Amino acid sequence: MNASATVFAKQPVTTVEASVARRSTQPLPSPVVLRQRLPLSEALAARIHNDRNAIRAVLDGRDTRLLVVVGPCSLHDPIAALEYAERLAALASEVSDQLLMVMRAYVEKPRTTVGWKGLVYDPHLDGSGNMAEGLHLSRRLMLEILETGLPIATELLQPLAAGYFDDLLGWAAIGARTSESQIHREMVSGLDLPVGFKNGTDGSLSIACDAMRSAEHPHQHFGIDDLGHPALLQTRGNADTHLVLRGGHAGPNYDAASVTAARATLECQGIAPRIMVDCSHANSGKNPLRQPQVLESVIDQRIAGESSLRGVMLESHLFDGCQPLAAELRYGVSITDGCLGWDATEAVLRQAARRLRA
Repeated sequence: MNASATVFAKQPVTTVEASVARRSTQPLPSPVVLRQRLPLSEALAARIHNDRNAIRAVLDGRDTRLLVVVGPCSLHDPIAALEYAERLAALASEVSDQLLMVMRAYVEKPRTTVGWKGLVYDPHLDGSGNMAEGLHLSRRLMLEILETGLPIATELLQPLAAGYFDDLLGWAAIGARTSESQIHREMVSGLDLPVGFKNGTDGSLSIACDAMRSAEHPHQHFGIDDLGHPALLQTRGNADTHLVLRGGHAGPNYDAASVTAARATLECQGIAPRIMVDCSHANSGKNPLRQPQVLESVIDQRIAGESSLRGVMLESHLFDGCQPLAAELRYGVSITDGCLGWDATEAVLRQAARRLRA
């Protein structure tokens, strides 16, 4: 026996067996199959196309309204989500002269360590992880929200999941932890919708600026096709991206000085100065009840002439706060980040519309 054969003979067989045992697989429907099961009507597809163009017009400054992406931190209860959508749709028509409303329909949630990852991953909220049902339930719920007349938005967290929903979206976000990811930048370059890149968790803008410049260019990259097969994807680039200020470790970055600095950074790099302020996260000190103060500051700055501020984001649900995931859940209360309740949300958005009219 030669030396190499001796080395292989000494390898423990159990090492391979143990590594295989740590992972199992379960087939999921391909994106095209789910779209066939829950199809998008021609009329709704046309409206989504128009919604995207309306959002582009606001972000480009051709429409002077303020883009407002508002809704639950995450969707976990379809009944509560639809009640929220119906309320928001009624408010949207009332303030449509000043505010372009888009509802958050977040079905994936990033986790710093572990926790509930969203409706796609665990629709029964019990750790059973029935992703096939989660994909079906999430797409069906998004379609039902769209039927209220609202455009919808989500955070695109897992690139392999994007194909199940991207035909329904009016706007999408790339989070602070994934803006640096080459895979997400490549994915955005192939999307036909406006996308916001959040600044890094440390508050720096460089990651988001690099992401926008990357996503604007064509790419060739690994991915899956609509049938779920591995494929070489070729993208044309996405010029409809913008910066989302969400604060950082050092504190908020929605104040006038921070916005002026962000605008200057974008212009210096040849990036269109289109800025959205996330009223939650570090900008509110992770206190959802402070979000109205952030929104008020944004309105103040717009009235003072800061034209780069094109949008805001609010985490809002039927009732204030959040709750731990448990057997008994309170209706209309977030199970992820804390949210502003509906009454306060409605009041602050009506006030914003009134101030902008004046």
